[in-house]
Amino acid sequence: MVRLDPYRGFRFVVEVDGTTAGGFQSVTGIERQTRIEPYREGGVNDFEHPIAGVTTYPPLVLRRGLVDTTLWDWHQQVIGGFVARRTVSVILLDDVRAEAWRWICADAYPARWTGAELDALADAVATESVELVHAGLTRQ
Repeated sequence: MVRLDPYRGFRFVVEVDGTTAGGFQSVTGIERQTRIEPYREGGVNDFEHPIAGVTTYPPLVLRRGLVDTTLWDWHQQVIGGFVARRTVSVILLDDVRAEAWRWICADAYPARWTGAELDALADAVATESVELVHAGLTRQ
């Protein structure tokens, strides 16, 4: 019988418009939530029907070592009034580095950029993070 082990969370690649966007330390916000609205039916007093409402998507947060100005420049375009919407894909790889899952965030653009915490007494790597708002999360 074939053994199906879960995929490991540290093997992933991020693409922006189909091009690998460098190495990222972490990706969070791969999430979606559907709001449930209660509906009370007349004459039925012992329960409420759960009705699916609006689905929301939190921002996708990409974090990496500070190496170049790509994410800063993208956010600067948004600040300047030019919202460059891009397709961002997060690809989870299996043990042989083949694609196992692909999450796609369409029409993404940065809404927040956070720079490194600078501390002369620490020996940590300078990191940046960017929060991307998007039009929804799909799986390919």
